Amino acid sequence: MSLTGRICIVTGASRGLGKGIALQLGEAGATIYITGRTLTGRPGDPIGGSLTTTANEIESRGGKCIPVQCDHSKDEDVAALFERVKTEQNGRLDLLVNNAYAAVNAISENLGKPFWEQPLSIWDTVNNVGLRNHYMCTVHAAKIMVPQKHGLIVNVSSAGGLSYLFNVAYGIGKEACDRMAADCAVELRKHNVAFVSLWPGPVMTEHVDQVLQTSKSEKQKQLFDGAESVEFAGKCIVALAKDTNIMSKSGRILMTPELGLEYNLRDVDGRVINSMRQINWILGRNPNTAWVQKWLPNFIRLPFWMFALRGSKF
Repeated sequence: MSLTGRICIVTGASRGLGKGIALQLGEAGATIYITGRTLTGRPGDPIGGSLTTTANEIESRGGKCIPVQCDHSKDEDVAALFERVKTEQNGRLDLLVNNAYAAVNAISENLGKPFWEQPLSIWDTVNNVGLRNHYMCTVHAAKIMVPQKHGLIVNVSSAGGLSYLFNVAYGIGKEACDRMAADCAVELRKHNVAFVSLWPGPVMTEHVDQVLQTSKSEKQKQLFDGAESVEFAGKCIVALAKDTNIMSKSGRILMTPELGLEYNLRDVDGRVINSMRQINWILGRNPNTAWVQKWLPNFIRLPFWMFALRGSKF
């Protein structure tokens, strides 16, 4: 079952996870609107990537792509995006992926600094496009999906929503993304619109690849050993979009490796992606215990209730 005829929006798709997700949706036959701040990339950007490049790759895989220049920090740009989709697609929207993020560089520049030594602007840098905008896009998408009585919304989040990762603003934003999916799902359920929060594991984005090339940190390299490609999350979202029982997952946090196991998915290079619930995966992230990894089978996993204890506030 392909996604031919499905109308999708993927925000922040010029590179990284957004690009990978859009490529997989295109390969499945969907029509995709992709967004970014510029069509041709930002001058002097060492990583590169552009909406036009992504669009060309999507078209080459059999999908139809409409690149839209959109600054997700501007309310009027976001409103115009959804109005355009509504007009051009006769009021139809099947899938929204909230992925746009503007804080990668700011997080890297302030890594290791306590929150009181970071600029106050870090809050808005992390949680304007990465959180507030997700809510705005969701509101606009719901206005299209609710009348049509179907749709799927995905927040791209991370395990930073469970316990400390990178910095304070990051963790607050990711936990809020997870809660957004859970609470919006309550109100959307009776309209047959699903909303999930997606946790990829460590991902080998262009930025991560560039950092690792010059990094001298063995711990950092160990963390991304066996990382998933930017397209694996896209494979998971395609599977979710095809799932006729998707409402049973609405409101939940879904981990990409767990979805890979459920839907029998492999990464683009044929690998089975390990889950952060696997005991051998957890031990493998620490150079002091990595030697144990090969001796433990993959099926020995932390149960979800135990995994969730890390996030307990009581």
